[in-house]
Amino acid sequence: MGKKAVHFGSGNIGRGFVACFLHESGYEVIFADVVDKLVDSLNSTKEYHVIEVGTEGVDKKTITNYRAINSRTHEAELVDEIATADVVTCSVGPNILKFIAPVIAKGIDKRSQDLKPLAVIACENAIGATDTLAGFIKDPKNTPEHRLADHHERAAYANSAIDRIVPAQDPDAGLDVTLEKFYEWVVDRTPFQNSEIPSIDGIKWVDNLLPYIERKLFTVNTGHATAAYHGYNRQKKTVDDALRDKEIKEEVSAALAETSKLIVEKHGISAEEQEQYKQKIIQRISNPHLADAVERVGRAPLRKLSRKERFISPAVELAEKGHSVQALLFAAEMAFRFQNVEGDDESKELAKIMAEHNAEEVVSQVCGLQTSDKLYPQVVDVVKRVQADSRD
Repeated sequence: MGKKAVHFGSGNIGRGFVACFLHESGYEVIFADVVDKLVDSLNSTKEYHVIEVGTEGVDKKTITNYRAINSRTHEAELVDEIATADVVTCSVGPNILKFIAPVIAKGIDKRSQDLKPLAVIACENAIGATDTLAGFIKDPKNTPEHRLADHHERAAYANSAIDRIVPAQDPDAGLDVTLEKFYEWVVDRTPFQNSEIPSIDGIKWVDNLLPYIERKLFTVNTGHATAAYHGYNRQKKTVDDALRDKEIKEEVSAALAETSKLIVEKHGISAEEQEQYKQKIIQRISNPHLADAVERVGRAPLRKLSRKERFISPAVELAEKGHSVQALLFAAEMAFRFQNVEGDDESKELAKIMAEHNAEEVVSQVCGLQTSDKLYPQVVDVVKRVQADSRD
């Protein structure tokens, strides 16, 4: 019997990044999704293409040996597939993890003791996403308490850090996905000490994942979002267009100089190595071949302004150390101004919160900051400024 992987989320990241590596590693890929059109399209198409774009040219890969299951209408079938799979991955967004957990839990619970533990790897832009998913799976509502004692014999959970820019796609592209050539997929190997590490080409297995997660989140995601929010507030159309504006590029560089200080001090990465990484990231998000609308990159501002995310998390640690966080605060201010954007529910919710609550309540609710945090009064000032401008 060949290798089998179940992947939740058949969007661009799922098809273009994760499934591509699984396919090239010899897995049959079973997509799980609730979008009827995508499921039907995958089941009626024998292959699709992943187009990798870089300054040195274009590569095309053909993806085959896949099928799709509608997790809403065919749950029993999906449970059986999970019960006999080697790997479960997902790219659904951090807020959706709780919704996919119940069916994964059922699949794990049905798993034969003769099989090695199912490798579960969440591929999300969030710190500890697999731990979050595992928490939902092990919740008594999804896994009976008497089944938890030997749960580790049926499943192993590994956190990961993924890095690849996948811009909005041509509406006529069908299942094909265009993305950048550069990628990084780093996964924690320690959960597999008592079982075999999954054989997936392209993964870098490490014993300490946190430096990779924070370096990526606080450089790639901070930089990308900073460019998008500044660009949106200056009426730029795309991120690469925003970065052609000297002042915006300086703001991005300044924000990443602040996060770089944290990365170097906290994780022992050399200043020279981090500076090279920073410049590489700015070059990547400036790529005109990956033109990405500022509204798309800036979407979900509530999540991006939350306590463990790309602005507040590094700013909290830097402020506690007594370092300046002015560029990060300015980027956060631009995010707070990302309100009532068409097609983005979180931006509308942000506008509602900003209109109905005082600054202190906003900072507590949106950013998760406490009055004891050194950063707290600085973010309160930012929110007050944005609210005052909204009233003018």
